[in-house]
Parts: sequence; structure tokens; C-alpha cells
Amino acid sequence: MKFAYENLNPDQFEQLVVLICQKLLGISVQGFSKGPDGGRDAKFVGTAELHPSTTGPWIGTVIIQAKHTAGYNKTFSDSDFFSAGSLNTVIGKEVPKIKKLRENGNLDHYMLFSNRRLAANSESDIGSHISKECGLPKGSVYLCGVEQLENFFKNFPELPAKAGVDPIDSPLIVSPDELADIVEALARQQDVVRSTFSDDAPTSRVNYETKNALNNMSIEYASQLRKKYLKDTKQIHAFLSAPENLDLLRKYEEAIDELQLNIIAKRKNYQSFDEVMNYLFSLLFDRDPILARNKRLTRSMLFYMYWNCDIGEIGDASPN
Repeated sequence: MKFAYENLNPDQFEQLVVLICQKLLGISVQGFSKGPDGGRDAKFVGTAELHPSTTGPWIGTVIIQAKHTAGYNKTFSDSDFFSAGSLNTVIGKEVPKIKKLRENGNLDHYMLFSNRRLAANSESDIGSHISKECGLPKGSVYLCGVEQLENFFKNFPELPAKAGVDPIDSPLIVSPDELADIVEALARQQDVVRSTFSDDAPTSRVNYETKNALNNMSIEYASQLRKKYLKDTKQIHAFLSAPENLDLLRKYEEAIDELQLNIIAKRKNYQSFDEVMNYLFSLLFDRDPILARNKRLTRSMLFYMYWNCDIGEIGDASPN
């Protein structure tokens, strides 16, 4: 049973992990609410039912972590996830938390689940690193990647439904491909575009303040977006309007169609547009290296879409 784990939201993934651990360890596995977790998403105290085996189960306090990524084809060996000499990685940031829990007597065993591929050498390297740095026996560290997740769901096929993993209720997910092509081309030609056109921004089709109110974007967030990225909108408009960029304009239209339809379909009633924009920024940076290398241009492009009324609620047109 294969899932597009990157298309789950972190809460859905964490719930899947808790349900798996209730099968492996026991029904008393306790998930924690959102907030500073101190290095734990769930906890179990007692004698495990199945893990690592029925004849040699873990006994004591088990701390469980779920590390979800929206990126494609991510692995445990990615440099942002683990590097033995760096503290600025996912594992590097978790080790002090694990160590503190261990020193305070609140951790006997540690489990980390992620929707990344886990090769044998990475499992050995990361497991040994956590064991050494945190004073844990190597056999008390368990890492789980997508390969093992799929095995668990073969053995426990009822879990996805229990976790509420339903494609209809999936988060706002978009493909970065068309946008990446546009941003890459704009990055190559940016100096030419800047030297050719003025810095005056094109007029938005709807008064900016009205649009922000319609979309539930906060005054502070809208002000920061306008301050940082408004000066780029004229250049983007000119770039997309150039006859030689007709193919890129079509890709832009495809990108906004996908973004707008997904925002309409997947945005929850309580979400501010601040949250939608931040989610899109993070998602696109995670999913495409071109966009990650050109973060400012990507943010400018999304702001242009919003300013130009291509995404978000539009309302009735009125002068700016």
C-alpha cells in the first residue's frame, strides 16, 4: 500500500505514526498536542507488545518523533536531515532534546518516523550517532522510513482510515513545475528586465485593502508583502507580457489555475490568507530546488499573483 506521504499534512502523518505505535507498543501510546514538544510527539510507558519482538520487547519509556516533509524523494541522508558534524539539521536539533530527556530519566528508548527513504548505511550512521551522543544503547534507537511504513500498512491496512487519511481531505498541494520554469527564466533575464522598465507597479484590479479584507489577510502581513515585493510586480508583468515569453505566460496561466482552484477547494474557513501564503512558500521551497535557490523571486511571483487578483477572492473590481 503506497501513499503520497508528501501530500499529507504533518498532523495526518503524526496521527498515522501514533496509530502504528499503538500497534507495535500498546494502546496506551499517547500523542501530544501542538506546542513546544521538547523532542517528543508521542510517548509510551510499559512493556511493548510487538517491538522489537514479542520475545524481546522494549520495557520502559519510549519517546516517539514524527518528522514529515512535503518534499519529493527525500532521504535520511540528505544534508539538511543529518550531518554528523552539524547541529543545524533535523537530527542535530533533536539530539539535545533526546539527551535531556535521557538525563532526566524520561527516555529509555527512542523511535523516529519520517516519510523519507532510509538506506541501511544511513540507518546505521544515524542510529550510532544518536546512541553515542545521547547515551542510549544502539538497540534502543529505531528509525523508520517509507519502506517500513509501507510494510506496516500491509500488516495493518485499517490504520489509514482510522487516521482520517482521505484524498478528498488532503491539504492544499500544488505542483511547482510551471512556476519553477518561470522563476528560472526570470532569474536569468532579471538584469535586462530591470534596466528596461520603470519601477512603477501595475495597478491591481481590486483595491488592495478591500482584497485583503475579502481574503482575511492581516494588515501587518499585507503591509510587509507590499513593502518587500510591490516593486517587483512591474518587472514581472513586463516579463510575462513580452511576445518572446508567450510559452512562459501560458505556464503562468496554468500555474494560477492550479493554485486558485486548490486554494478554493482546500482552504479551511478559519484560515487566514497569511497562513495560505506561508504554507505555499514553504511547500514550493521544499518541493523544487530552483524555487528554493530563488526564494525572493518565488515570493515576488506569488505576491504578483495575489496583487494581480489571479489568486484569492476577488470581489467586485474598483479603482485602486
